[in-house]
Amino acid sequence: MIEELYEKEYRRVFATLVRLLGDFDLAEEAAQEAFTIAVERWEKEGVPANPRAWLVSTGRFKAIDAIRRRAKFDDKLQLIAEQLEQHPEEDYDVVDDRLRLIFTCCHPAIAANVQIPLTLREVCGLKTEEIAAAFLTTPTTMAQRIVRGKAKIRGAGIPYKVPETQDLPERLDSVLSVIYLVYNEGYSVIARTDLSQEAIRLARLLAELLPDPETRGLLALMLLQESRRRARADEDGDIILLDDQDRTLWDGQLIAEGLELVENSPYQEVGPYTLQAAIAAVHARAQTPESTDWPRIVALYDLLQRADPSPIVQLNRAVAVAMRDGAEAGLPLIEELLEPLQDYYLAHAALADLHRRSGHIEQAREAYRRALELARQEPDQRFLQKRLAELSNSPAADRLVRGGERR
Repeated sequence: MIEELYEKEYRRVFATLVRLLGDFDLAEEAAQEAFTIAVERWEKEGVPANPRAWLVSTGRFKAIDAIRRRAKFDDKLQLIAEQLEQHPEEDYDVVDDRLRLIFTCCHPAIAANVQIPLTLREVCGLKTEEIAAAFLTTPTTMAQRIVRGKAKIRGAGIPYKVPETQDLPERLDSVLSVIYLVYNEGYSVIARTDLSQEAIRLARLLAELLPDPETRGLLALMLLQESRRRARADEDGDIILLDDQDRTLWDGQLIAEGLELVENSPYQEVGPYTLQAAIAAVHARAQTPESTDWPRIVALYDLLQRADPSPIVQLNRAVAVAMRDGAEAGLPLIEELLEPLQDYYLAHAALADLHRRSGHIEQAREAYRRALELARQEPDQRFLQKRLAELSNSPAADRLVRGGERR
C-alpha cells in the first residue's frame, strides 16, 4: 500500500515540502525520510486517516530537526527552524502545491532553456536521462542545467506561489509547454497513465485559474487524445494505428468535453494548442477512417505552420497531404525534412510508410531500418520490426502495396 502511495503521492508531498521548507534538496531528503518512517510505523500503528498530510507533517518536522542540528554550526539556521515551525498544519492540503511549483520553476528570472527541464525533473519526477533524451542533449549537460535552476531559485529568493492574475500571461507559455510534455511522456508510454492524468488535472486547474483560449485549447487537445487510449494498443501492448483502431473503444465522454472546448473557442485568438485541438476534433468526429476530412486537416496545419512554424508541424502536414492527395504527393515533402529531423524516428517511419504505399519496397525497408535504430520505446520498436517483417518477401510486399492506400 505504501508503494502505491509513493507512486501516486510522492511528488505532491515533495511539492508541499518545497513550499514549506523553501529548499529543493532539503524537501527531497524530508520526503524520503517521511516515507521510510511510514514503512516502520504504519505496520504497527495503522494507516493515518490522511496519509498525505501525515507524510508532509513528518517530513517537515524531520527537516526542522536536521536544521536544528546544523544550527550548532550556523546561528542563521536557528532562525530558519523557528520560522518553519510557524506553518499551521491546515496548510498541507488546502492548495495545489504542484501548480505553485510549476510557476516557480517557470519564473522569468530562470533561463528559458532551464525552466522546462527543471519542472519536469522536480515537479513531475522524470529522470534526468529521460529529459536529456527529449531535449537531444547529454544527461551531464541536463543535470548541470537543473542544478543551476535550483540555485537561481534559492539565490534570487523566487517565491513558491502562483503569480497574481496580471502576471500570469507572461508565464503561461512555459507552463503550458511543461504540462503538455508531461502528458506526452505518459501518452507515449502506454503504462504511464498517471502522468497523463496528472497533466490533465493540472490543465483543468489552470483553466479555472486563467480561462485563456490556449489553456482551454491544451485541455481540449489532451482530452481528445486521451479518448483514444484504450484503442491505441492490443492486449500485448503492440501499437494500433489510428486508421486501424476500434472506434467504439474511444471514450465518448472525453470526446464530448473536448469538442465543447474546441467549439466554444474564440477563433480570433487561436494559437498552437487551439489549432492542434481543432485537428484532433476532426479525427474525433470521423465515424470511419474514410470519412476523415483531410482537406480541413491540411488547412488547419497550414494555419498551425504560420502560428508555430517547426519541422514537426511540417512533417504532420506532409502526412496529411499524403492522406488527401496520395502517398506520392507526400514523399517530396517529407524528404525535404530529413535533414532537420534526421534523429527523429517518426520522420523516417512516415517516409517508410509512404514508400511502402507507393510500391518502393527497398526504400521502405531502408527507412524502416533507420526508424528502428532511433526508436526508444519497445512498442514502437515492435511495430517497426513487424513492418520490416511484412516487407521481407515479395508476395507480402505486393499485398501491402495493393492494400496500402486503404491503410
